[in-house]
Amino acid sequence: MLTGTQAAPPEEKPQNGIAGLKHIRYDAVAGLVVSLVSLPLSSGIAIASGAPPIYGIISSVIAGLIFPFVGGSFVTISGPAAGLAPALLAIMAALGGAGDADHVGAGYHMLLAVICIVGVAQVIMARLKLARYAGIFPASVVEGMLGAIGVLILVKALPLFFGYLEPVHAHGFFEYVAEIPHWVAGGNLNISLVGAAGLAAMLAAVSGGARKHRLFQVVPPHIFAVFIGIAATVFLHLGADDPGFLISVPANPLDGISFPAFGELLRRSDLWQAAAIGVVTLTLIDGVESLATAQAIDRIDPFARRSEPNRVLRAMGVSNIVSSLLGGLTVIPGGVKSKTCIEAGGRTLWANFFNAVFLLMFLFVAPVLLGLIPKATLGAILVYTGWKMVHPSIGRHLATIGREQIALYTLTILATLATDLLVGVLVGTAAKLALLAWYGQKAAASAGRPTPLLAMLADFFRTPIFELTMREDGSADIFLDRPLVCFNSYKLHEEISGLPDTVGTVHITLGPGVLVCDHTSIEGLITATERNLDVHGLEEMRALSPHQASIHIVPAPLQHA
Repeated sequence: MLTGTQAAPPEEKPQNGIAGLKHIRYDAVAGLVVSLVSLPLSSGIAIASGAPPIYGIISSVIAGLIFPFVGGSFVTISGPAAGLAPALLAIMAALGGAGDADHVGAGYHMLLAVICIVGVAQVIMARLKLARYAGIFPASVVEGMLGAIGVLILVKALPLFFGYLEPVHAHGFFEYVAEIPHWVAGGNLNISLVGAAGLAAMLAAVSGGARKHRLFQVVPPHIFAVFIGIAATVFLHLGADDPGFLISVPANPLDGISFPAFGELLRRSDLWQAAAIGVVTLTLIDGVESLATAQAIDRIDPFARRSEPNRVLRAMGVSNIVSSLLGGLTVIPGGVKSKTCIEAGGRTLWANFFNAVFLLMFLFVAPVLLGLIPKATLGAILVYTGWKMVHPSIGRHLATIGREQIALYTLTILATLATDLLVGVLVGTAAKLALLAWYGQKAAASAGRPTPLLAMLADFFRTPIFELTMREDGSADIFLDRPLVCFNSYKLHEEISGLPDTVGTVHITLGPGVLVCDHTSIEGLITATERNLDVHGLEEMRALSPHQASIHIVPAPLQHA
């Protein structure tokens, strides 16, 4: 028997909107702390996306001013995210050329038009309540997508890290790797040492020993890197010989505002295919990562609140539309900034609003201070961010769930690095479908219920619910009689979410037709609802690993995958 429960909140749950203003003292402080992380991180993400730092900061400001009023979650901080940087860089290059830390690329204004179209698509999808479909992607494939993004961010940050100021002509992952010796030779040793010191400080700040001290629990690691970078600029006069080693923002932040080139994109029929691929890629990655991040933050929310996926998607759509119209990048919930918000005591989305307010203050009041941050420091922050996204602990965790999970994770990373993000996700998802079909066919044969392959595949996408009844004690019974996998489990969660609020416990019974339950669906049963779930029948299936969220199949003489 599997029981999924949600811990009781420590006190009354804070709400967004006017009601949340009574927590303003907490959210204001959290907003200030988040802004100190958001400033260098957003600047670095902009550079990794092929744009000057000001555009990343603009995106964060717009997100903070809009997201709290559209809602959908509680303590997530939205803004430009590292996960979209490689895709934005590639799309911009395809639309005419990417830029760098000091120059706007030739394709930037058409990229803004693509981002605006993505935002409109997200609003429409939210209206049609299509956010649920983001859940069909296997958890290990999503982790693989994020891992591949981490690797791409890491290698693309190396020119900044080494103090290399010349234009970078590499495009794909393997071209970047081949260029590393050239960047080392053409870089600046003193600048790279500043970046290395910042990176070492961040890694030390999250080490086991450091995390025991209150200072390192409260102050985000990025702050230490920025402090070291600014100190190096002041005391070592880093920008004296070449100001190109330091980031630059316009003295008047309004000078950073750009507008989408809709007309030019309409006239350039030769770019329509690249634009269409860009829209599909950004919509997929933005949607999947946005909703996955929101759910991940829900799990660590100290008040045990749950985000509303369609409202989150709508908020991202509106934010992307406005961001693109003012020259900003794509906007999604950020895991690093959201965790910082929670650790700083943030309670509602007003923390996101105050993050934007403080960023505006930095831009208009202290642009000179921003100009003291070395580009190598931003490179170190991006290297650290990429490393965290592909940290070996992620692979080790997936391996404990099942060897097939680490295989899917690795395949998705390799396919993405060899092609692009969209292809990588599709390859990983197709591999997961093939794996489930193989397990399902074997399980059906061992259970004496041979099932044609096409029928088995159809069951993976059909609702698994066979019967739903209500008990007199106010609980609900759900009987499932089809395979429960990532491709159809979202329908089960929809049924559970649609039950009356008075239903506190849901009893789920797995019938003989449930030949296989995959990791994504089982993990969802454990974590994805506020109701108490009492699942019966899973214990009669055979787990492919000791982990409770491993793939389960009906008993069969099958070797572990």
